[in-house]
Amino acid sequence: MPLTVNIRYTGTDGNAKKFAEEMKESGLVDKVRSEKGNLRYEYFLPLDDPETVLLIDVWESEEALGFHHKSPMMKEIAALREKYRLKMKVQKYKEL
Repeated sequence: MPLTVNIRYTGTDGNAKKFAEEMKESGLVDKVRSEKGNLRYEYFLPLDDPETVLLIDVWESEEALGFHHKSPMMKEIAALREKYRLKMKVQKYKEL
């Protein structure tokens, strides 16, 4: 059963957008999208909050998401979050 994870990255001075841009430019977005079980990995910019970026991340299963969280690229993603000093708010939804 698919699992959707919404992650709101919030920072200051446009850092959330810079983070998303670096994720894309570095190839990390493509790496995540090519992982087994990934169905969607897209960033969005809220119209009313220029300091936040929303990531919609959809996985085939909890197991596929677990493999992603254990992958070496998670250290790279965490390092970028630290570089841009971002806070995260995570929400998970299971489709019925």
